[in-house]
Amino acid sequence: MKKEKKAVSPKLRFPEFRGSGGWRAGRMDSLYSFVRNNTLSRDKLNYEAGTVKNIHYGDIHTKFSTLFDITKESVPYINETEELPEVDSDDYCVEGDIIFADSSEDTNDVGKCVEILRLEGQLLLGGQHTILARRKNDELIIGFGGHVFQSVRVRSQIQHEAQGTKVYAISPTRLARIEITYPGNQDEQRKIADCLTSLDDVVAAQSRKVEALKVYKRGLIQQLFPREGEADPRLRFPGFASNGAWHFQKIGSLLSKASLPVGVEAEKTYREIGIRSHGKGIFHKGPVLGKVIGDKRVFHVVRDALVLNIVFAWEQAVATTSEKEVGMIASHRFPMHVAKPGKCDVEYVKGFFLTKEGKRLLGVASPGGAGRNKTLGQKEFESIEVALPVSVNEQTRIANCLSSLDRKITIESGKLGSLKMHKKGLMQQLFPALENR
Repeated sequence: MKKEKKAVSPKLRFPEFRGSGGWRAGRMDSLYSFVRNNTLSRDKLNYEAGTVKNIHYGDIHTKFSTLFDITKESVPYINETEELPEVDSDDYCVEGDIIFADSSEDTNDVGKCVEILRLEGQLLLGGQHTILARRKNDELIIGFGGHVFQSVRVRSQIQHEAQGTKVYAISPTRLARIEITYPGNQDEQRKIADCLTSLDDVVAAQSRKVEALKVYKRGLIQQLFPREGEADPRLRFPGFASNGAWHFQKIGSLLSKASLPVGVEAEKTYREIGIRSHGKGIFHKGPVLGKVIGDKRVFHVVRDALVLNIVFAWEQAVATTSEKEVGMIASHRFPMHVAKPGKCDVEYVKGFFLTKEGKRLLGVASPGGAGRNKTLGQKEFESIEVALPVSVNEQTRIANCLSSLDRKITIESGKLGSLKMHKKGLMQQLFPALENR
């Protein structure tokens, strides 16, 4: 006798649905059919003009919302020179369609998808490396499918079905096998969808806030520091405008290299620092024994120093140390420099290297080919000429302004992270767990 499959239920249900029984379960191919996509590359698309828009898999990975509203998204047109389906073709998207990105270098993103929530009569096609799935019936309401495909239960199955080594891919045939669980009561589907959509709106608003702060900071940096070919900034703080023109000084006259070698002991525990590119700061590696470090040259981290990753300086792998790094060590690839008395504020110098001009100068001082072959030379670094105000107090005022903005960005980014974690936890409660299969 065939064993009857046990009904599944989520850990958390809205009060009015707690007595509604278990959720339904069905293979994807019982709920969705697959529709043809096109294979148009980016060079066949534009953002200026056209009659048909196109969803490229890269945009699913990077910018589109889970519930896709065409009036709120920036979607490229297909060039008019390309052959297009007839207007009444089934190839065009309809509301309720799910569009998957069929490949990714990361298993966490393979099969990432959006649900078409609103089209407003516009013509839209699924593009290169996408899979277009269309509802066979009304079992799932529009707006619920996009969320169910984000659930751990479904995502885990998609990742299991994905194939590849360096690039992972999912096919319609393998996608068709996954099991989808859902409440039979469409009012419950709508309640879940409304709850998660409201939370998505809050997350999106916080994300916009963080991005607005980052854009503001980038713009402010370009105002507070001279641009390429200019001697003075376009914006100066009150009280410093009468201090006279800025001047150029070589790094070698502003900073001294701080080099304190560590005598590594085999059984002693050490923690190394690392430096992220694009000015994203220092990170701390896990503790290791000295015997793991071996013969590698390492140095004591000096507080309040400018520190660079010489291999990625051209990519703005530059930071400043603080009390948090006291007692840690750094590889010889992370030279540290401290300010000469009365010459400069190292936070200001870091800020300069995070400008476009600072990045350009670090690139010039890093001879070699592309990528990892570009290494910052000590002599070349010391020869870089930095534009700065004569007054160290003005340098500090600029540095403090940017540091204050960085703290604000960190706080708001933390709030964004907390919201995302809250949603992740809520999703795990609102959809049946994988082990209940």
